[in-house]
Amino acid sequence: MTITTAEQWTQYCRMLGDNLSAARAARGLSQEQVARAAGLATFTYQKLEKGESNPGSPANPRLHTLVSLALVLNLELATMLPPAGLAKA
Repeated sequence: MTITTAEQWTQYCRMLGDNLSAARAARGLSQEQVARAAGLATFTYQKLEKGESNPGSPANPRLHTLVSLALVLNLELATMLPPAGLAKA
């Protein structure tokens, strides 16, 4: 399944942010702790949890960032990412 519209991509990014937030909370970590361990600015990580890169613009994290976050949160990358099919309109 592919993500074809801007709204679907926005929804997908929000689901990714929700997954990050849930994994972080389950491990009892703060946003700052996760960001620091992954080599990110806290502000950058906070935006990812919101599913944004800039206000009104959906996130588009680099693969390196996603892998770093998966390692910090002790998750398989595929588990951290929402299924593409969930973003169907």
